[in-house]
Amino acid sequence: MNTLIAITGLGIFCLLFEILNLRKAIVPITIVGLLAVLALNFSEFGSTESYYNNMITVSKFSTAFSSLFIVLTIFLVALSHNFYENHQNKISDFVAIKVFLLAGAVAMVSFGNLAMFFLGIEILSISLYILAASERLNLKSNEAGMKYFLMGSFASGIILFGICLIYGAMGSFDVVEISEYSLSAELPIWFPIGMILLTVGMLFKVAAVPFHFWAPDVYEGSPALTTALMSTLAKVVAIATLYKLIAGLNLISSLENQELLGTFETIIVIISIASMTVGNIMALRQVNVKRMLAFSGISHAGFMLMTFLTVATSAGVLLYYTAAYALAGIAAFSVILYVCKNQDNEDITNFHGLGKTNPLLAAILTASLLSMAGIPIFSGFFAKLFLFNQTIQAGHITLVIVAVINSIISVGYYFKLILAMYSKEPNQERSGKPFLIYAVAIISIGLNIALGLFPSLVLDLLN
Repeated sequence: MNTLIAITGLGIFCLLFEILNLRKAIVPITIVGLLAVLALNFSEFGSTESYYNNMITVSKFSTAFSSLFIVLTIFLVALSHNFYENHQNKISDFVAIKVFLLAGAVAMVSFGNLAMFFLGIEILSISLYILAASERLNLKSNEAGMKYFLMGSFASGIILFGICLIYGAMGSFDVVEISEYSLSAELPIWFPIGMILLTVGMLFKVAAVPFHFWAPDVYEGSPALTTALMSTLAKVVAIATLYKLIAGLNLISSLENQELLGTFETIIVIISIASMTVGNIMALRQVNVKRMLAFSGISHAGFMLMTFLTVATSAGVLLYYTAAYALAGIAAFSVILYVCKNQDNEDITNFHGLGKTNPLLAAILTASLLSMAGIPIFSGFFAKLFLFNQTIQAGHITLVIVAVINSIISVGYYFKLILAMYSKEPNQERSGKPFLIYAVAIISIGLNIALGLFPSLVLDLLN
C-alpha cells in the first residue's frame, strides 16, 4: 500500500515540476524517486497485509511483480529524455502519465477486491490511450489511439460484465470471500460465465489470438517509446493480473467441482498454440520492426499462457519469463529508438550496416533478439526451459512440442534483422551517442544475461 501511495505522490510531483519550471530535471528526479519507491517496495517483501477492507493486499506475488514494473518504468522514463527532446514543453505530462500508469499496474497485481482491479486496469488503459495518440499531427498515431481506445473499451466492457455476473453469483467483490464461496459444490452458473468473460476481456489486453487484431496496427502507429511500453510493461501487467485472477478466485477448483476443468485446459492449450503459431508466422512476413515485434509479442503471450495450466505452482516461472522477455524488449527498443530517430518509419532497411557503424548497439540488439528466440546463455532460453519442463510434468507434451517448433520458427524473423545489421552496407550516418539510451540498453541486456546465469534469484522469490 505504501508503494502505491508513493507512486501516486511521485506522479503528482511530476505535474508540479511543470509549474516550478523544472523540465530539465524532471527525468533524473523521477528516476531517483522511482529508485526510492523500488527500495520501499522491497522492504515490504515477505509481508502479507491488507488495507482498506481488503481493497489492497500486499503479498510476495504483488511485491515481486511490482518491483519488475518499477524497474521497467525506470528504463522507460530514462528513455523519455531523448525521445521527447523536441517536446520539452510537454515532457512533464508524458513522464507523469507513465508514473500514473505504473500506479495502475501496481493496483492490478495488488487488488483484494474486484472494484480495485477494475480501477487499476482503467488507469493503465486510459494512460495508454493517451500515449498511443500523443503525436496529434501524425495520422498513424491518431489511428493507433482510436483503434486502441475502441478495442480497449470493448474489452473493459466485457470485463465489467464479467465482474457483475461474479457479484451476482457470489454477492461480493472481495477476492477472499469469492475464493471461499467458489469451493462450494453448488455454484450458480453465473460464476463460471463471469470468469469466462473476465478471462476473455484480459486476453484482449494480453493480445492473445483471436483477440490480437488491434496489436500490430497500434504498435506500428504509436510513437516508438509508447510501443516499447505496450510491448513490455503493459503486456507483463496484463498476463500477471490474469494469472492472479485465475489463482485468487479459485477458478481451477470451481471448474473441477463442476467437471469443467478439462474444457478450460483445452481452451488454454488452443489459445496458446494459436497465439504462438499465428504470431510467429505473421512475424516472418514483416518488414517493419515494430510490427514484427508486435507479432513476436503475440507469440510470447502464447508461451506465457502455458503457465495457466499449472497455476498452483508456476508463479515463479511466470515471473522469470516475464522479466526475461521484458528486459530483452527494453534493450531492443532502446536500439530502435536510436536507429529510427528522425526517420519516417521503423523498417528493417534502417538497420542496414549497424554492425559496422555502431557495433555496441548492434551487439545489444542481437543479444536481445537471441534472448527472445530462446538461445543460451540469455535468460530467454532458461525461461522457456523451465516453462517447458513444468508443462511436461503437467502432461501437456504435445503443447511443448508445438512450442519448441514455434521457437525454431521465431529464429527466422529475428535473424532477418540480425543479418541486416551485419551483412548489409550502411545506408545512413548516425551521429551522437546519447548517454541514457546507451545506459538503458547496456543495463537491461546485462540484467537479462545475469538472470540467465543466476535464475534462482528470481525463481526462488515466489516458490
